[in-house]
Amino acid sequence: MSTALTPTVDIRRAEDRFKTNIAWLDSKHSFSFGGHYDAANTHHGLLLVNNDDIVLPGTGFDTHPHRDMEIVTWVLQGSLVHQDSTGHSGVIYPGLAQRMSAGTGILHSEKNDSWRIQGQRHTDPVHFVQMWVVPDEPGITPGYEQLEIDNELLRGGLVPVASGMDKHDGAAAIRIKNRHAALYAARLQPGQSVQLPEAPFLHLFVPRGTVTLEGAGTLGTGDAVRFTATGGQRVTAAEAAEILVWEMHATLAN
Repeated sequence: MSTALTPTVDIRRAEDRFKTNIAWLDSKHSFSFGGHYDAANTHHGLLLVNNDDIVLPGTGFDTHPHRDMEIVTWVLQGSLVHQDSTGHSGVIYPGLAQRMSAGTGILHSEKNDSWRIQGQRHTDPVHFVQMWVVPDEPGITPGYEQLEIDNELLRGGLVPVASGMDKHDGAAAIRIKNRHAALYAARLQPGQSVQLPEAPFLHLFVPRGTVTLEGAGTLGTGDAVRFTATGGQRVTAAEAAEILVWEMHATLAN
């Protein structure tokens, strides 16, 4: 596939994202989402949503439906309570990967009110990134999976967080229902670096910190890069930073 693509490194700055600001939510959207629509910015590869959300305590997303989508939630700070119509509930926190397969249809809520489960009220906002990719096929059975990968992150390097690829079978990663996509995370201390994979489509997001991308320069908090038919560049932390990287070997039709 990559031979038919033009190698591209497309940098998207944080301030250029769509924004939703309401009383309890500060949300920034890398792609068209909700009332924000740009026909030229609907996805990259298989990634349709990359929402960078901050939710105030005692508030959150009330019960709402999803269908035929693989939804991965990655918490950076604070805690998020998940409840869904398949009977799953729990608290998501930094270092805990979570995936929800909407399949034939699922209802869920996401709230910053972990004291309902853990018993101690807090005043901290929750900061998380939610990412959506399409599944291989529609109409699968809805499902939920979560996995603690904090120890793997402490070892450094790009850690598989969620993947449907055969090469990650048996790895410490939650499974998603798309064999062409994988999400990695890395926590980097100043001076540490990782090498990006090579794939027809990559998406690099910097949810916090500052890094340098080989051949492209500085990326700050909220910046993203969309790679087409390229990869292998090094990402080096200028300060303590965290990055999220999607490796994708297919794309959606425009």
